[in-house]
Amino acid sequence: MDFAFAAEDEAFRGEAREWLAGHADGTQDRRTWERTLGKSGWIGIGWPEGGYGNRTATLTQQVVWAEEYARSGAPARSGHIGEKLLAPTLLAHGTDEQKARFLPPVAAGEELWCQGYSEPGAGSDLAGVRTKAARAGDGTYRISGQKIWTSLAHEADWCFVLARTDPDSPRHHGLTFLLVPMDQPGSIEVRPIRQMTGTSEFNEVFFDGAQARADHVVGGEGNGWRVAMSLLGFERGVSTLAQQIGFAQELTQVVQAAVRTDAVADPVVRALLVRQWAELRVMRWNALRTLGGSGDAGASSAAKLLWAGWHQRLGELAMLVRGERATVGPGEWSASSPYELDALQQLFLFSRADTIYGGSDQVQRTIIAERVLGLPREPKGVV
Repeated sequence: MDFAFAAEDEAFRGEAREWLAGHADGTQDRRTWERTLGKSGWIGIGWPEGGYGNRTATLTQQVVWAEEYARSGAPARSGHIGEKLLAPTLLAHGTDEQKARFLPPVAAGEELWCQGYSEPGAGSDLAGVRTKAARAGDGTYRISGQKIWTSLAHEADWCFVLARTDPDSPRHHGLTFLLVPMDQPGSIEVRPIRQMTGTSEFNEVFFDGAQARADHVVGGEGNGWRVAMSLLGFERGVSTLAQQIGFAQELTQVVQAAVRTDAVADPVVRALLVRQWAELRVMRWNALRTLGGSGDAGASSAAKLLWAGWHQRLGELAMLVRGERATVGPGEWSASSPYELDALQQLFLFSRADTIYGGSDQVQRTIIAERVLGLPREPKGVV
C-alpha cells in the first residue's frame, strides 16, 4: 500500500487536534466522554455512510484521528468495543433492522458493549465454548453459562455472546452469535476481577436464564463461528497505530527514568533502550505497510506477537532502570491506600498479560504455522 498523508489529511489533523484540545479536559467520566465524542460525530468515522449519526473519514484520516487522540491524553475509551468490534460485525453480517437499531446508539455514545467470548475452559481455544442458549417457547433464547476476562462488563449496556445453540454439536459447529442486554437482574451477574495492578477492568459474567430476542441473532443460528472469526479480524488495524503512540509515550517515560537514575551510563542499558526505539519504529512501518490490506491470514497474528513481546520487554526495562526503587511504591502505606503504584510499576505489572490476552503467543504461532506456512495441524490430545 502506498501510504502518505495528503494536504486534506493534514487539514483533518488540525481539526481533530483543535477539537481534542478544547474538549479532552479530563474532568468527564468515561460514559459522559463517550457522549461528548458522539455529539461531534467522532465515533465510527471508519464506518461507511449509512445515516447512523457518524462522520466518515478516509483510511489515512482514521489513522490521523487515532494518532491525535493518543497524543492528546484524552480519557481511555469505554465505547471502543461497540465501535471497533460490534459495529463492523453488524455492517458485515447484520440485518438492516439490526444496523438501524444498534449502530446509532453506538455512534452517539449512548450504549456501551462488552464481548462475551472467553470462558474458564475456552479462552485461547474459543471452539470449546460451553455457554448454552436454548430456544424458549416464546421465541427468545435463554442463556446459561459463564464468561470470563470480559472487559468493561461492569459498565456495559449490552454484550455480544458466543453460545452453543446445538448442545450435541462438536467444536466450532452449532454456535450462535447473540446480542444480549445486560440489565437483567437475577439472570446476569457481573463480578469484577482484581488484577495485579489493583484495578478491575476485567470481569466474570454469569448467565442464568438470561434472555436474548430471536431477531438479535447475528448471521443466523448456528453460524456463530463464522461471525466470531470475522469479528476477531477487526481487532487489529488503525487502532494498532494509536496503540503505538501510547507505546512511544511510555518509552519516553522509561528513557527519562534512566536519565534520572543515571542508568544510561550503563552501555547495556543504552543498547536496550535503542533496541526498544528501533523495534517500535519497525512496528509502525509494518503497521502502515499492512494497513488496508486483506487476505493475509497471518498479518494480525504477526503484529500481536511483535507488540506483545515488545511491550513486555519495555515493562521489564522500566524496572531495570529504576533499580531498587522499582520495588517501592510512590507513597507511604496506609490502611486507606495499601496498594499504590506509579506509572512505570503499572506498566510492568499490566504488560505481564500482553502475551496471553487477545490470543496467547502460542495460539498466534499456531495460526501462522498452520494457515501461512502450511505446516501439519497439531495432533489432538497432545499436551
